[in-house]
Amino acid sequence: MQQAWDQAWVNARPALDSIRDSLSQRTSSDPRIMRVGQLDSELLDQELVNILQEPLSKSFALVNSSLKARFEPELALLIQLTLYKLSIWNLGASYGAKLQDLRYTVPQTSACSLTRALIQSCLTALLTKLRSASGLPRRTLLAHGTLTIIVPYLHNRLRTHALSHAWPDAPSNDRRRKAWDILARLESIHMTCGLISFVAFLWDGRHRTIADRILGMRLEPSRRLVKRDVSYEFMNRQMVWHAFTEFLLFLLPLVSARAIRRGLFRFISRVKTSANLSSVKKVITGRDSTAEKVQTAGRAAAKQGKYWALPRDQCAICAENASFSLNLSEPENAFTSLTVAPTRSMEVSDVGISAQESEPTSSTAPTHPINTPYITSCGHIYCYHCLTERMMRSADDGVDESGWECLRCEEGVRASERWAGDIAQEYDGSDWDGDGLSSISEFESGTESFSGYSISDTE
Repeated sequence: MQQAWDQAWVNARPALDSIRDSLSQRTSSDPRIMRVGQLDSELLDQELVNILQEPLSKSFALVNSSLKARFEPELALLIQLTLYKLSIWNLGASYGAKLQDLRYTVPQTSACSLTRALIQSCLTALLTKLRSASGLPRRTLLAHGTLTIIVPYLHNRLRTHALSHAWPDAPSNDRRRKAWDILARLESIHMTCGLISFVAFLWDGRHRTIADRILGMRLEPSRRLVKRDVSYEFMNRQMVWHAFTEFLLFLLPLVSARAIRRGLFRFISRVKTSANLSSVKKVITGRDSTAEKVQTAGRAAAKQGKYWALPRDQCAICAENASFSLNLSEPENAFTSLTVAPTRSMEVSDVGISAQESEPTSSTAPTHPINTPYITSCGHIYCYHCLTERMMRSADDGVDESGWECLRCEEGVRASERWAGDIAQEYDGSDWDGDGLSSISEFESGTESFSGYSISDTE
């Protein structure tokens, strides 16, 4: 059995050696082309120039405000030349490319195009004493720096000079206008070539810019295992925060702050009312009749609104609006929040609890008279305009299905009708029992309806 295995190994060994030799002679495949890394490196280089240029521009602005606008192109040129010398000339890659683990390479076997040969021949005399520390051809690097830094600076200066001297507004036969037309035509050609070059870059991923394509320079990974030194954690946090703020900007206009505030105030008032009733029950002790009086007074107090003691020939809504007025020329509106708003007066004793309400007097004119009186479903009279505004606002808020709360009794107002009688005479008798007001469904005809609330004119 052992001899059979040995014979099989001897027979297979020549075939294994031939396979090993063929694998060793095979050229390695091209490294993976990363288009995103090349574009990111260009953006990082631009951001680095802006970061270095901003404090210098602010310094010039502090010395003289005109220096910033006058020498800003020269300042950017100086920064770009310095970065080019310290990065591409010495290291063979810009700082953005190094963060992406890329470096420039110039294929030796690539055929020089006519434009590349012309540029190299023009700069041969100037490059005899220059050497490149990155290992790249010095003529190629100088031509690359000229095309990427010097030419854009000259174009920017020429365009600024032409615009400041009104070359576009010159006559058509003027040489300045002709020079401007030539400049505009060259810009259009450059933009078209840039678009074609970028589409070709997206297709093959070899040459990022026109200058790289002319000179045959390519950005390739410096190692076979590409490892980018850029962390996108901050970018991810920024994107999450940006999406969260956009969601808040979309959501906040849909939330009614008035409805939330009213609901909160209503909850607080109910808590205070229940606390007051519990304290009254703890203090008062005695016979069963006294306890019944306390419960009756507590229920009556629970139905008393903020303006329950306001004279009944005055509009409680007008009084509330006046309490927020800052017009000091009118004595009735100045600091009325301290004087107009009534306070509950309850006298608690072993015998019982009594509440005193102020009655309208005929000797003085009412401070807040009722104009176009309308009577609500709870039996209180308000101005038509005030009542309509409050009911429509309550309908828009949609806080409570019971409707707007009356300022005198805190009951929900679902409907109202025009009141044609005398307000003072009406309140002199017994309390209004609501017999003169029909249900909401009976006012469908001849009624102004506001989202479930009705205000009818029965005059």
